[in-house]
Amino acid sequence: MSDSPARGITTVLHPVTDLAKAKAVYAALLGEAPQADSSYYVGFEVGGQHIGLVPGGGPQSLTSPVAYWQVPDIEAKLAELTEAGAAVREAAHDVGGGRLVATVTDPDGNVLGLIQDH
Repeated sequence: MSDSPARGITTVLHPVTDLAKAKAVYAALLGEAPQADSSYYVGFEVGGQHIGLVPGGGPQSLTSPVAYWQVPDIEAKLAELTEAGAAVREAAHDVGGGRLVATVTDPDGNVLGLIQDH
């Protein structure tokens, strides 16, 4: 087993075609306004979970929602996952504030996200 187990899903990104319409629906669902609101990303923080809306799938080219698992060491987890048969889709990179993200695909092509906070 791993020395760096996943700590749970902390972030789920949703690709959207109309950011304004999606923002209204998610604000109604979650009962609050977004904490991050720009033309390229809208993010909500609710109960320790981050829900992100990404127009057009964003730079990640998302085609369906992707859950991001919180891990203490993203590089170690990437190595462990690839050894187990996953393929790196998006290498670890900083998305601001020292937060690192990466994605892999499982043997069936499902996308799994990893996130490491500084």
